[in-house]
Amino acid sequence: MDHSLILWSLFNLFIVAMLLVDLAVFHKKEHEESITEALVWTGVWITLAVIFGAGVYYFMGSKTALDYFTGYLIEKSLSVDNIFVFLLVFSYFKVPSKFQHKVLFWGIFGALVMRLIFIFTGVALLERFHWIIYVFGGFLIYTGIKLAFEKDKEVHPERNPVLKLVRKIFPTTKSYYGAQFFIRRMGKLMATPLFIVLIVIETTDLVFAIDSIPAVLAITRDQFVVYSSNAFAILGLRALYFAVSGIMQLFHYLHYGLSLILIFVGIKMLLSEFYHIPTPYTLAFIGLTLTVSIVASIMYPQENPLPKEELPEK
Repeated sequence: MDHSLILWSLFNLFIVAMLLVDLAVFHKKEHEESITEALVWTGVWITLAVIFGAGVYYFMGSKTALDYFTGYLIEKSLSVDNIFVFLLVFSYFKVPSKFQHKVLFWGIFGALVMRLIFIFTGVALLERFHWIIYVFGGFLIYTGIKLAFEKDKEVHPERNPVLKLVRKIFPTTKSYYGAQFFIRRMGKLMATPLFIVLIVIETTDLVFAIDSIPAVLAITRDQFVVYSSNAFAILGLRALYFAVSGIMQLFHYLHYGLSLILIFVGIKMLLSEFYHIPTPYTLAFIGLTLTVSIVASIMYPQENPLPKEELPEK
């Protein structure tokens, strides 16, 4: 059996096992996740990511490990933007707190599958059509500039074409039925609003993946390194949401930091044929940018932050 196949198999078995432990043991019963519980799980996922990175260093060398940690930090920082959207989506659909974990669990599971496809497709395109690197780089710069001028995030599920298709296929109930995605009524299979929320979360992550995957591919084209760094960042996203969702609106300068990171990585990709920006410099730039944007948000708080109860409602 090929060594890389063993590596991929073991890693994915580990991911599935951790997801099953999370769902079947710690969240067997639906409950509102406390901040303490969320912080513990956030710490668990970050610790596992660091231990895995240490393993990459030991077995694959310092350069590969540096690529992994840089990719992880990029994906982790960009995934923070997902939290804002999750908050708006759950508020829009008025999803009870105790059911949000299940939506995020299956949303993250779907995100891992989609990102795996994106990674293999992206690497294949770069290897076959080298000019694609300029398309990816230009797209990252465009996305970064757009993010810098983005004032308020909004969600418009009614405009989501995938959601419209789902509603045509499945009749939808008006109210929630516990944590169920589907119910049978008079012999007819019907989707609940919770399944609709899951579809919105999945399609939202699809859009974010279009930004984040090229950003990590600018660091390395090693498919396993790109996927593993993405996987650990995404797996910790659910816990991070419950840990910091209540204070996310305080970090009002964070999107400027994320904007700079995307623009920097886009420039790195465009210059790759002429000058290679060393990965340690990239890692240092990302860390410094995130630190400055968070510290600035704390030192210069927004005068009239949007109250939680004023988030958009359906």
